[in-house]
Amino acid sequence: MRTSIATVSLSGSLTEKLTAASRAGFDGVEIFENDLLASPLTPEEIRARCADLGLTIDLYQPVRDIEALPEEEFTRALRRARHKFELMRRLGADTVLVCSSVSPHALDDDALAAEQLSRLAGLAENHGVRVAYEALAWGRHISTYDHAWRVVESADHPSLGTCLDSFHILSRGSDPKGIEDIPGEKIFFLQLADAPLLAMDVLQWSRHYRCFPGQGGFDVAGLVRHVLRAGYEGPLSLEVFNDVFRQSEAGPTAVDARRSLLTLQETVGLATPPAPAAPTGIAFAELVTPDAAPVSAVLGALGFSRTARHRGKPVDLWQRGDARVLVNTGPAERRDGTRLAAVGLESPDPAGAARRAEALLAPVLPRRRAPGDAALEAVAAPDGTELFFCATGRPGLPDWRADFEDVAHPFHDGEPWRVDHLSLTQPWHQFDEAALFHRAVLGLRPQESVDVADPYGLLRSRAVSTDDGAVRIVLTVGPAPTDDTAHAQHIALATGDVVAAARRYREAGGPLLPIPANYYDDLAARFEFADGELDTYRELGILYDRDAHGTFRHCYTHTVGRVFFELVQRDGGYRGYGAANAPVRLAAQHAVRGFTGG
Repeated sequence: MRTSIATVSLSGSLTEKLTAASRAGFDGVEIFENDLLASPLTPEEIRARCADLGLTIDLYQPVRDIEALPEEEFTRALRRARHKFELMRRLGADTVLVCSSVSPHALDDDALAAEQLSRLAGLAENHGVRVAYEALAWGRHISTYDHAWRVVESADHPSLGTCLDSFHILSRGSDPKGIEDIPGEKIFFLQLADAPLLAMDVLQWSRHYRCFPGQGGFDVAGLVRHVLRAGYEGPLSLEVFNDVFRQSEAGPTAVDARRSLLTLQETVGLATPPAPAAPTGIAFAELVTPDAAPVSAVLGALGFSRTARHRGKPVDLWQRGDARVLVNTGPAERRDGTRLAAVGLESPDPAGAARRAEALLAPVLPRRRAPGDAALEAVAAPDGTELFFCATGRPGLPDWRADFEDVAHPFHDGEPWRVDHLSLTQPWHQFDEAALFHRAVLGLRPQESVDVADPYGLLRSRAVSTDDGAVRIVLTVGPAPTDDTAHAQHIALATGDVVAAARRYREAGGPLLPIPANYYDDLAARFEFADGELDTYRELGILYDRDAHGTFRHCYTHTVGRVFFELVQRDGGYRGYGAANAPVRLAAQHAVRGFTGG
């Protein structure tokens, strides 16, 4: 099915927006009036530019406040519309969006609205233009799609149809099933947007918080199914007003938008990209550092052993149990410390996972391989993290471990160590994109977003995981867009006895993050503990949480560059990440080194 995007959904000049839409693979665009007014290009030049880029102009928008008016006001509105229709002829656009009126002059008179829309459609027909009438959720008298359709049906003009907008329909809680009663040929256009579920004025919600399908809480896919059953054959078009998108580069935003539509089409059965191959575990986490000594000291104190060295690159493998960390001292992009640069994901089908990622517009990473190096498939996440699809120790498939030469045996003490989760702080403008990427491309299930109080603002967090918890990734966005220290990451290591692990780490010289005594006083009020248990937690800086399924104990190392480690113990099926303790942890990290964490 053809795809389109409104220019208002992207930042930059009109030409930048058109180029971004074309490069992302869109078939057409809706041209927002303000973008055209601000452009130095003539309508003819814009038309030619779109043609050169392979884009059709599917909609010109919007014409406002034109129906159910006193005759004198309507005459002025028709004059304005005539100018717009003449402009559309020059532009090469044949459909105009007319929003339901918010004018204080508008009358609550459906018959008058229908009669004037019919006259408007007659004028449009003379210019080769169709009128798509849309109910704004805050329209003065017409604010629901079914009401708008009744007026269109009553007007009974071949050049007048309706435009359906998922935000206006779903934000009001309207039942979209009634869309199936509208003849498909009278649905002139379909605009799509998602949004987080918020309790606020619908106009402000619409103007600032829309997002691409799959990034919010609306059932956009369900609405599209109803539209398709009605017989709609036009484009799926995105119209998203979003403060973050307005400040982000148009190119990546357009790719994010296109990925959302590809995923949506898969969900409703319009497209069949390669099937998702959800990862089954974490093969490794790779740290890039200009100096291996500090992070090696932390890993050694945690009980990791340096077990292997890459045959052709300055990369060491540190391992404890099934937890593996690569330390790469190759050329670093930054000279300010250690960062988590890559993640190896165990995949049931590495090649299939890569094919799906590429089909959903994830950039495939070229690799410079020496002869004999494992041919690993890798893509880049929106934040630049490299994701490798791995098949560790599986015969017949490329094995990253074959690139390493053993230098020591891994340490085993019977503890079932593994990577419990990874926490990646995202650039502030890519948080929603990252959540959609990890769901659509990797097949991980997103959880609800959580806001955490940081001493210097709010930190937003959202976890994505496999159903069995074998892979858990926590995506966060720091409290300040301009705060460069917000881009932190951490590796959480699961152990069967966090108290013993914390003691061994401290005895080996590793400093644990000190937690204020007030926190433990509050724990004593909230929970009952065995004699001496809370004293042990206080001594070691262990935090505690409990949900309906079990308990969670965890503590933190100091940071090395931009990375710190967390020791965790899940008991009884605990499903969370200790979010209730995050404000205390963040304050403690600030106190230690002015650190803003992820």
